[in-house]
Amino acid sequence: MTDLIGMGQAARKACRELANLSAPAKNRLLQAIAEQLDAQAPEILAANQVDMQAAKQKGLADAMLDRLLLDSQRLQGIISDIQQVISLPDPVGVELDSQRLDNGLRLLKRRIPLGVLGVIYEARPNVTVDISVLALKTGNAAILRGGRETLNTNQALLKAIQAALSECQLDSNTIQLIQDPDRALVGQLLTMDEYVDMIIPRGGPKLQAVCREQASVPVITGGIGICHMLLDKRADLTKATELVINAKVQRPTVCNALDTLLVHQDCDTDAMLDLLKAVHGQGVSLKGCPLAVARWPQLDIATAIDGDWDTEWLGLTLGVKLVASIDAAIEHIDAHSSGHSEAIITDDLAASQQFVDQVQSAAVYVNASTRFTDGAEFGLGAEVAVSTQKLHARGPMGLEALTSYKWIGYGDYLARS
Repeated sequence: MTDLIGMGQAARKACRELANLSAPAKNRLLQAIAEQLDAQAPEILAANQVDMQAAKQKGLADAMLDRLLLDSQRLQGIISDIQQVISLPDPVGVELDSQRLDNGLRLLKRRIPLGVLGVIYEARPNVTVDISVLALKTGNAAILRGGRETLNTNQALLKAIQAALSECQLDSNTIQLIQDPDRALVGQLLTMDEYVDMIIPRGGPKLQAVCREQASVPVITGGIGICHMLLDKRADLTKATELVINAKVQRPTVCNALDTLLVHQDCDTDAMLDLLKAVHGQGVSLKGCPLAVARWPQLDIATAIDGDWDTEWLGLTLGVKLVASIDAAIEHIDAHSSGHSEAIITDDLAASQQFVDQVQSAAVYVNASTRFTDGAEFGLGAEVAVSTQKLHARGPMGLEALTSYKWIGYGDYLARS
């Protein structure tokens, strides 16, 4: 049986050891991880093929298979992300504020690691490396619980990571993996507040809900992307076509892919027809509101049903809805968005400013694809998750999101009067 309490105790002990690690030493550790991943690539890719074959036999959806796949190109991309994290400044130890009070106390705020992270995720083997690298760079330990469909891949990745820890004479328990697929262990992890400082779930709505409802450990929620793009009446629809296709088609199985296209009713009907034809020509199925279905009968758009506007498609389906105004578009987003990423395409400065000011999602774009909501694209090197909540961290969570701070006061044998 998996001894989660023992894992928590070991992680807490390893965390104390990391507190003394300098920034150069952390970077040497990350370089060692990159080298171990490269050296063990054949074993890692072979393990992923075992997982992929089993997943196909079980009939997993194409979106899940795409997330699970780890080929040579993707593995090299993960290694490249490590190099970017190495190049970033270490936030731990940075002084955020410093002042001398009238009573003589010198008071400052200093960034510190969060401690032990508990991360629950599904068929994304890159998360195993991303979490580990970002955790180690910020002096945190991590207990990982990946999905059973990616167990062989995660075991191979963990072997490389722990080899790098041992090579650098650090406790291999700094990064641990729950290898037992028993779901009861997730419930136990959520209540280990004595050993775990933060839970980060990366999965669907059910996982997010379970973590919010059962955890006694603070939870960062996010990763579900019901993303919108508004084509304003002053949008250049020719230029917009490329952005819509990019947001929907480039990688439709990820959380920052486009789910709903909102179209101002005053957009040119013929130009919009050309745009939608181009999108449909990429293999995208269109589901529209009754007004959209009626306006473009040439496209045979399916009529959207209850729940479609609240669906993260994770595939080549796109909702199309006509709106009477920017206010109506923002109202729709407020009602149906998961708070991930939204975009407006317009040449009207006032319209773009209203959209930016009133849309409350973690990432808001003007004349750009939603696909940019990503740790690497934001210059963070990698990401732990994309937070859609408003406390502590929002959007792609990089290094700073894995830190807290402490107040430190210096006195000269100072007593309070």
